[in-house]
Amino acid sequence: MLIILGLIGMVMGPLGAQYFTDREIICVGKNQEVVKELLELNLDLLMEKDGKIFIVASPQDMIALRAKNIAYDIKSSAFYPEKQGDFSIQGGVNGAFHSYTELERDLMALADSYPDLAQVIDLGDSLEQRNIYALKISDNAGMQENEASVVFLGCHHAREWISVEVPYLLGKYLVENYATNTEVKRLVDNCEIWIVPLVNPDGLEYSIHFYRYWRKNMRNNGNGTYGVDLNRNYGYKWGWDNLGSSPDSASEVYRGPGPFTEPEIQAVRDLFGQENFQAVVSYHSFSQVILYPWGYTQNESDKEDILFEIGDKMSQLIESVNGRIYGVERAGAGFYLTNGDTTDWSFGVYGIPSYTIELPPDSGITGEFFNSEADIQPLFNENLAAALYLIDWCVQAYPSQVHKSDSLARQQQKLFHKK
Repeated sequence: MLIILGLIGMVMGPLGAQYFTDREIICVGKNQEVVKELLELNLDLLMEKDGKIFIVASPQDMIALRAKNIAYDIKSSAFYPEKQGDFSIQGGVNGAFHSYTELERDLMALADSYPDLAQVIDLGDSLEQRNIYALKISDNAGMQENEASVVFLGCHHAREWISVEVPYLLGKYLVENYATNTEVKRLVDNCEIWIVPLVNPDGLEYSIHFYRYWRKNMRNNGNGTYGVDLNRNYGYKWGWDNLGSSPDSASEVYRGPGPFTEPEIQAVRDLFGQENFQAVVSYHSFSQVILYPWGYTQNESDKEDILFEIGDKMSQLIESVNGRIYGVERAGAGFYLTNGDTTDWSFGVYGIPSYTIELPPDSGITGEFFNSEADIQPLFNENLAAALYLIDWCVQAYPSQVHKSDSLARQQQKLFHKK
């Protein structure tokens, strides 16, 4: 299957055989010594589970691992094929997961069905001229009001299909329940909620049609390599070192030739420049953890305690739904460092609570690795309460809410901005 798909990619896609014909999914046991060695090899890290690190590995990667005496097992057969092929009849081109066109259609449908509550805004174009859409939800969606504001982002990395679905379903839930759920109405009446479910539309399409494990955008780097890791292209601490990102364009964590070179990330940057967000969540799929800054260093920020408190509350709310535990940790103190990423930038530049929520990449329903269609709704359900909590935190903390000046969120917000 790997070889067949590689040939398809060579014929139909813009990328050469280097990306397809020889890749295997391997896993290595995780320990401190191995992690240090792995970080030096610039590997394509797919996911982490049960003390094992899964990697999309080329023959050169496996040679390098053997040279360092790092044992690995080949696990390709345990994963879905690189190009998804067995979808439900009810789904579209990508089954129950959204393609770009299907997401565009469904976002427009929400705005058409709830014109007072939802507005679709084109933030800009991708490299291949696809629109990067935001769904703005508020009781007066067409107006900019003096109230709290929060943003939820999805799919910086093309293969993380579930990270499109969770923020999209959040928007759908809010508008569909506004008229009947008093808590939802209170939040929507007092907050501008922005949802950008697909930051990387070009990469998503390539992942659907050609190579399931594609990660980056579709930048032609001009030297036979393709793609920039969009979650290494933000401006804060961009290129801080070559551990948290790579200067090598063949790397899966290639940061690009400079900060904010990619139009997809420029679109997110410009949205932040126009709005006054009080918090941000960026959804990914690698492990099962809530991460907060810093990612570029192992050191704590001066807001460590508050960042952990908010993240820990979200984790408790997630666990209360299905019993699944999401860890809570500072990003740089975990498995690997990241520089030029979303949440370091939003925290470092705007000083707001910033979280990466790594959704479980394996199927809790079918036992398969990578999420099945049956996982979409359960994963959204378990993340809903955490998202509502963060929206409420922004409402409670917003300065105009003078009658709530003694709320925990307002106290945390004052400490957050205390120099």
